[in-house]
Amino acid sequence: MKVVTDPAKLLLDRMMRLLRWRVWIAEKLQPTEWQLTLAWASLAGFMGALACLFFAACAEGIHQVMTNSSAGVIESMRLLPWWARVLIPATGGLLAGSVLLMGNRLIKGQSSTDYMEAIVIGDGHIPLRTSLVKITSAMFTIGSGGSVGREGPMVQLAALLASLLGRWRHFSRQQLRLLVACGAAAGIASAYHAPIGGSFFVAEIILGTIAMESLGALVAASVTAALTMQVLGNADRLYDVASFEMGSPLEMGPYLILGLLAGVTAPFFLRSLRRAESLFMETNLPLIARLTLGGLFVGVIAINVPEVCGNGYAVIVDILNGQIAWMMLIGILCCKWLATASSVGSGAQGGVFTPTLFMGAAGGYLFGTGVHAIWPAAALHPQTFALVGMGAFLSASSRAPLMAVIMVFEMTLSYHIILPLMLCSVLAYFTARGIDSHSLYGDTLEKKQAEEKETVLNTGKVQDLVKTNPPLVPPTARFEEIARLFLSVRVNNVYVTTSEGRFLGAVSLHDIKPYLGEPGVAELVLAGDILREDFPRVKPEQALNEALALFLEHDVQRLPVVDDAGILLGSLSKNDLMLAIVERGKRPSQAAAV
Repeated sequence: MKVVTDPAKLLLDRMMRLLRWRVWIAEKLQPTEWQLTLAWASLAGFMGALACLFFAACAEGIHQVMTNSSAGVIESMRLLPWWARVLIPATGGLLAGSVLLMGNRLIKGQSSTDYMEAIVIGDGHIPLRTSLVKITSAMFTIGSGGSVGREGPMVQLAALLASLLGRWRHFSRQQLRLLVACGAAAGIASAYHAPIGGSFFVAEIILGTIAMESLGALVAASVTAALTMQVLGNADRLYDVASFEMGSPLEMGPYLILGLLAGVTAPFFLRSLRRAESLFMETNLPLIARLTLGGLFVGVIAINVPEVCGNGYAVIVDILNGQIAWMMLIGILCCKWLATASSVGSGAQGGVFTPTLFMGAAGGYLFGTGVHAIWPAAALHPQTFALVGMGAFLSASSRAPLMAVIMVFEMTLSYHIILPLMLCSVLAYFTARGIDSHSLYGDTLEKKQAEEKETVLNTGKVQDLVKTNPPLVPPTARFEEIARLFLSVRVNNVYVTTSEGRFLGAVSLHDIKPYLGEPGVAELVLAGDILREDFPRVKPEQALNEALALFLEHDVQRLPVVDDAGILLGSLSKNDLMLAIVERGKRPSQAAAV
């Protein structure tokens, strides 16, 4: 047997073997861009879970340094003398403000886009330095006992990593926005052990649609994040509650009243946060002074009520276990409301999701206690009213009843509360919407929506979704060059153009299959010999629905975009087109409620 020693022939034989595998995968497995999107979404979910664990560890480390205690925030505050309870939150505000001040000098001129803006009205680009400054500031606020939640900076960090991942891979605008949304969903899923709730949080509140084109990727990211947390973190449910049994349908009556009360109270809670922000701004104090003052207010309240420190999780657990007297809870509720307004109003970086859950749990428990005193049979366990109150208040505040129901169910795994939870959440939603149009996250975007420029969703033309620099070869390209391009770029079609850029046709991965077993013949093949001149193409001025019709007619993942002169401008991805159509299909009312 003659041994081949020519390096060129050895290289060609190797490429032939690799191409045969490439063709087999394309024909048998038929991978699409959607499958690749799910893979990247899963990676974003894994990175998001690691980001949440990292942030939690850093915040806990700051807390231990400032309080010299490894106990929880509330327990640590109880062990401190009164002056330390005042000093630590104020010092945390001072450090948080200093980080923001110094960071603003370093990032002067850089956008302050957060993950919601990047998804809804942006291009998926989240500034690195700006986000790191905000996240670091949040660590000091949370570590010192500020009355804000961890979920805000956790989600921001997870979304930031997803944005960096997408930019590294040169994702298109639509793909990058979806990947950032996947990072945000992973952050929520990691923070609350709620993969379904994390998916619907982003789908219902931010994206405004639950179409599978976006929900599938969100689910992949959330599930991956939840699995990562189970392996590396805590896999238990967030709130351990007793079972609940409804004795009679008449018991739904008190829950209806609870839904109405939650719908009425939630808008006033949101107004108080906005009013507190206005009051702090009217002082004209420097940023550091405002944050220090906000921390000082929290510390003064914590002298007698240390339960106001932190996001309220520990108090919610005590409420659900019936370990807090109702009279004491009234005082804690009022003080926590004031402390949250102080932290949020001063400009502290952090979330309000868990404080919102606290407001609903406390209010629901107090209402359930009152019902038990009047009609014991209708409220055997006031803790069940606390659970339902959490969902109802969250629904009224976020204007996302479906997400609220799913989140509370996943956090408690209590199936028996579903009926009153669904009813109360929907009733609270419609009640709150009739009182005030503002929602928990709506104001974040309204500030910049007025500046939003016309996007691809308004124009609806192919030219807005064109991705430049597609893989292409000249008509004189030899088989070896074509093979190398197919192996280096994940595409099923390579475009053939002249030196002036005029589109001649495309070489399909399946077109080269007959030559894979004949290396001698393959050496003589040129791109111009095997190209398909009738390959479908679109023009930049065509409407998106016309391009969709071509995709449905031809089994391709990308279409070349060619102008009237026949010059290749780029390619249109089926994945990008479907995402754009889904976004265009969002109702105006949904977009305005985000």
